[in-house]
Amino acid sequence: MLNRPALNELVKKVGCRYLLVTAVAHRARQLQDHPEKLNGRKPVSVAVDELYNGEIIVTAPEEAQ
Repeated sequence: MLNRPALNELVKKVGCRYLLVTAVAHRARQLQDHPEKLNGRKPVSVAVDELYNGEIIVTAPEEAQ
């Protein structure tokens, strides 16, 4: 069984679901350009893990604050 972080825990790290989705999608597209970082995993899974582990930091744009 896979151990995935709960959606609520991820939203707490970012602030809102929209920002979470856009940040993970953006990071996943970046990872597609570097397949050596994926280790056979899907880009979205790697992006979610990076966010959950604090390897990437998401900040809201100034106009949204």
